[in-house]
Amino acid sequence: MTHSHILGTGSYAPSRILTNHDLERIVHTSDAWITERTGIKERRIAADGEVTSDMAVAAARKALEMAGTDPIDLDMIIVGTISPDMPMPSCAVFVQAKLGASRAFAFDLSAACAGSLYGMAIADQFIRSGRARRVLVIGAELLSRLLDWQDRSSCVLFGDAAGAVVMGPTPDPARGLISTHLHSDGAAAGILAIPGGGSKYPQSEEVLAKRLNKISMNGREVYKYAIRVLPEAILEALAANGLKPGAIDHVVSHQANVRIVESVVDRLGIPREKCWLNIDRYGNTSSASLPISLDEANRAGRLRPGDLIAMMAIGAGMAWGSALVRW
Repeated sequence: MTHSHILGTGSYAPSRILTNHDLERIVHTSDAWITERTGIKERRIAADGEVTSDMAVAAARKALEMAGTDPIDLDMIIVGTISPDMPMPSCAVFVQAKLGASRAFAFDLSAACAGSLYGMAIADQFIRSGRARRVLVIGAELLSRLLDWQDRSSCVLFGDAAGAVVMGPTPDPARGLISTHLHSDGAAAGILAIPGGGSKYPQSEEVLAKRLNKISMNGREVYKYAIRVLPEAILEALAANGLKPGAIDHVVSHQANVRIVESVVDRLGIPREKCWLNIDRYGNTSSASLPISLDEANRAGRLRPGDLIAMMAIGAGMAWGSALVRW
């Protein structure tokens, strides 16, 4: 059966760097406190006038170039984001227009930090069914404009960036996206959310005064949730394919906190050096994190044909999942 594989990867981060020492002048925190608890040293901040679709397009162009794909040949564009240019229309249609991908249908996907993984799973199904041959999947977030810069527990964590992959069919059973495994738990929605701005708390002076339009997070509960379900998701993917953790050559993960990633791989008995880490340079870029990590590992020559890559991500919802890819 024809299944999907990754033809090209790309990423983009704004040029402005906000270090932990810079944050010390904004909010009551310290470089030592942030580094010890998160592994983050700096993050990128979008320029004035730069919007999410701009970053998405920059990452997409790099992925398309690597894939040898012209935008006009795209059948489908999926953008994972919780920070689109505007509530309506989708960020994806702005990406389509800026790329000139007039044949593609385009839509956004809201799964927060798991957005790009969810997007790859959807693209895989369209490719397997023969309904699409070239799919662009992007994770793009401009979170700096959704942060409460007075909340030191959350404003130190996030950054702006975008990552992209181009996916297409392959008849080669020895490579490609082997399987994806997605989960959600709405009962845990309250531990990571942006409460205001929707139909429950429409925009108002009260919503703005209470900062309900900003990211709200119970970091302790998110951490406990992540280290429980992510190892289970990886084991689920391995079991579905008759594999053991020792078969994994690389872990490419959404990176919210270095302690989460290290705890998960330690629990699975996977050496930490198999995991590509860049959270120290970007912070948590939500849906962009996983494709950025994949792109960096790819361009660094770390990924070789036949390598088994385990992917994992978790975000607000709660929404999480895993995937196995044979490079």
